[in-house]
Amino acid sequence: MAATLMWLVPLSSAQALDVFTCEPEWAALVKALAPDARVTSATHARQDPHHIEARPALISALRRAQLAVCTGASLEAGWLPVLQQRAGNASVQEGRAGMFYAASVVHLAHAHEHVDRSMGDVHAEGNPHLHLDPRRLKQVASALADRLARVDPANAAIYRDRHRAWATDWDRRIEAWEDKAGPLAGTAVVAQHTAFSYLWEWLGIEQVADLEPKPGLPPTPSHLRQVLQRVRDTPPAAVVQALYQDPQAGQWLVGQIGTPLLVLPATVTPDGPARTLEGLYDTLIDELLRAAAKPKP
Repeated sequence: MAATLMWLVPLSSAQALDVFTCEPEWAALVKALAPDARVTSATHARQDPHHIEARPALISALRRAQLAVCTGASLEAGWLPVLQQRAGNASVQEGRAGMFYAASVVHLAHAHEHVDRSMGDVHAEGNPHLHLDPRRLKQVASALADRLARVDPANAAIYRDRHRAWATDWDRRIEAWEDKAGPLAGTAVVAQHTAFSYLWEWLGIEQVADLEPKPGLPPTPSHLRQVLQRVRDTPPAAVVQALYQDPQAGQWLVGQIGTPLLVLPATVTPDGPARTLEGLYDTLIDELLRAAAKPKP
């Protein structure tokens, strides 16, 4: 009961943290652990988080932040260092307590000892889209609660109690999601990029082809014809693209094979059913189940 009550205890506006997040999933997680924090997300669900502009508004938000929460693993390498340099905020520079990278506290899949440009947009540290595995997200939440407590020690007990309540609820949700998504095990999909790879791994879904010829490179007609040849005789349950990706390639392929095109959020959205982390998982699983239940063409 004490933890439940602590979950409801508000921080005063004078104590509220200013938090800058690189992606919406981390903004949602910060709000779950520190609901009174003033949170700015640099990107939204219709933006590719690899490539954004270092806008003045973002520089200003990072300049006043006491904590910055980003994915890391080079996902933001093209723009975050520019923001850090222009913001001039010592608290959120590399190695400081105010700079938190989610990828630094979990094991990443698909790490590479050697990377060069011929491989496409490959991250040597591993696939950075870790938030679509709720088990890894739970690890991040634990480390983030500790970091909140370190940055704002006056409210450390509140953050830790909120985290305990959140983690208990999250464990129940993981069990329910796994039970509900059981029929998806062994389902084949075609997708674009590795944005959903951790989701596939968690649910036992097999990505049989990628619309991109190499990670980060846009689909080409010749590559799409190769994908078509690979899946024509055994069509996947769905072709999956993220909200921020151009749907033309997926539309062409489903026009050839007759399976559904799922344009799914790869992160939480500003509104709608996927506006929270739990809603995001509910949405993804429900959409995949609907696609898998449709008769094969």
